[in-house]
Amino acid sequence: MTANELRSKYIEFFKSKNHVEISGQSLIPENDPSVLFTTAGMHPLVPYLLGEKHPSGTRLTDYQKCIRTGDIDEVGDPSHLTCFEMLGNWSLGDYFKKESIGFSYEFLTSPKWLGLDPRKISVTVFAGDDNAPRDEEAATYWKENGMPEDKIAYLPACDNWWAAGPIGPCGPDTEIFYWVGEGLPPAGSNKGTDSENWMEIWNNVFMQYNRVDEKTLVPLPKKNVDTGMGLERTNCILQGKTSVYLTEVFQPIIAKIEELSSYKYGTDEEKDRSVRIIADHSRSAVFILGDQKGVSPSNVGAGYVLRRLIRRAVRHGMKLGIEKNFLADIAQAVIENFKCAYPELEQNKKKIFTELSAEENKFRDTLRKGEAEFQKLLPNLMKNPKKEISGKIAFRLYDTFGFPLELTQELGAENGFTVDVEGFKEAERKHQEASKTQDAGAAKGGLAEQSDTTTKYHTATHLLQQALVNVLGDKVAQKGSNITNERMRFDFTFDRPMTKEEIQKVEDIVNEQIKKDLPVTMEVMPLEKATAEGARALFTNKYGEDVKVYTIGEKDNWFSKEVCGGPHVQHTAQIGEFKIQKEQSSSAGVRRIRAVISGGLPLEK
Repeated sequence: MTANELRSKYIEFFKSKNHVEISGQSLIPENDPSVLFTTAGMHPLVPYLLGEKHPSGTRLTDYQKCIRTGDIDEVGDPSHLTCFEMLGNWSLGDYFKKESIGFSYEFLTSPKWLGLDPRKISVTVFAGDDNAPRDEEAATYWKENGMPEDKIAYLPACDNWWAAGPIGPCGPDTEIFYWVGEGLPPAGSNKGTDSENWMEIWNNVFMQYNRVDEKTLVPLPKKNVDTGMGLERTNCILQGKTSVYLTEVFQPIIAKIEELSSYKYGTDEEKDRSVRIIADHSRSAVFILGDQKGVSPSNVGAGYVLRRLIRRAVRHGMKLGIEKNFLADIAQAVIENFKCAYPELEQNKKKIFTELSAEENKFRDTLRKGEAEFQKLLPNLMKNPKKEISGKIAFRLYDTFGFPLELTQELGAENGFTVDVEGFKEAERKHQEASKTQDAGAAKGGLAEQSDTTTKYHTATHLLQQALVNVLGDKVAQKGSNITNERMRFDFTFDRPMTKEEIQKVEDIVNEQIKKDLPVTMEVMPLEKATAEGARALFTNKYGEDVKVYTIGEKDNWFSKEVCGGPHVQHTAQIGEFKIQKEQSSSAGVRRIRAVISGGLPLEK
């Protein structure tokens, strides 16, 4: 079974169980400062897991591309990835543990669907602690489906508990594993007794509590189920492969790397590691650059992660002897392999090629400058009797000049020096903490701040976008936003800096609509109807879906109309005074506005 077939079968199965297929969303979370990327399939659905009604109903399914970089240094082994696909299904106050476990087991083992060997499946459930009891309910349903007692492991909260944050919805989960060892698993073998031979493929989260404080859990009146299956890992198991890189997900990409480097994958383990890093990082970079919202390489936030992925791929290309620019060639292989599932890659391929080539040129220039900087440091380094380059110096070369640690080690060795690697890691750790490039720990979900203030800011982005179109023209399109309780950032396409007069005019238009106290209303309708009525639908990609449409203004005389799933005020006077603090460049062809609001009427509960 190919990855494309697995995707299709998963959606087909859950549709047969009365789930509605919804579109996967952008890799860049909207209005969520807690994470840089969409880290799990549930991430875009957080508002609905918190109780907001979804326009498509209470049973949903989709496939979603995700990025996690918390373990980027592990990429290069046979299984770790920064970019992966998650297959998901959800119950929003509909069915619960019994049905969820039954669906999962049927899909995995039925000959009609995946037909996996039940003897090679084991599961984990929550062991219980002082806050919540052992999840005997989930274990009972597994046994009813034929799971032997010795294939059920009871593990602590660090393994089998999901929480949206320090407070809010949470609950136990059950994780499903498949045997990847030799033959059949011996009696008594499960994830708890032999973790190395069991690979996790699916996670079913049961949100049944609301955490009020550190020690208080209150049962939720409306319980949800959130599940996620890793496409690449499951595909690997279905094909009997020992590595995700040996499946058709990666083989066309690896074939292109072999062609460009004249190296045959599988010949040398160290070079194989470089091939895997290039394959993973180039795929991740293409998915990020080709996303609906799009991100360009930069020195902050998601752009910094993208830059690091590209530069790490270039560095490992050099280790394979590739001296010319090569990432655009690999990008073509990625696009060809994934354009059917993600048509936005084909639509945005010109941008992908341009950005990759520009960043690759820049990095090769960076390497030359870094080598020159290293030569400048040599006279002082020679005075060090320990013949050691400090971690602080090594990290400065990396952070300031983009000079990889491996190159500092190579150049150091050529001159008789070692490098304090632990000191480098400590300096890097402090930098990461300071810059808050966080997504480690978000594997089980990230949650944005959600308050009356952020709700006001979110509605203000609708007013701002329409005001920008009124002043600058239809070339303006939203490229992303970021909202906290203190401010909003709004990125939009435009090819030059705004004038002071344009900025003032936009600000005046927004405040005018706020003072008019326009009504904010919501309707659920098919996407085709929404766009026919003039609604903006920038980040929605599957036609035929029912969507939420928010209108600001009277029905026949509106100011703004957008397809959106975020929280909104009831009328614009609740927003308060709007003030643009700064207008600046975000990336090539993209401008950024930073604004604040103050005052406003209280929201109606």
